[in-house]
Amino acid sequence: MSLYVKSSGVWATYRLGAWEIGTLRDSNVVVGGQQVVGARGAAIASATDGTTVDVQARAMLDQILTALRKHGLIDT
Repeated sequence: MSLYVKSSGVWATYRLGAWEIGTLRDSNVVVGGQQVVGARGAAIASATDGTTVDVQARAMLDQILTALRKHGLIDT
């Protein structure tokens, strides 16, 4: 059972004997006919080795990977 909680502006779903407030469960999100979020992708390793090492670029890539992992878009 799902209900809209007007006072907080979120959905509440009764699941497995308890209420989940503000949690949406689905298999994907489609915007304008295009899937924008789906199942979690495989893990992506941080950059290592290589003949040219760009410390700033690697640091930025690590920040991007950390954000993707934190949001659950890719595995850790």
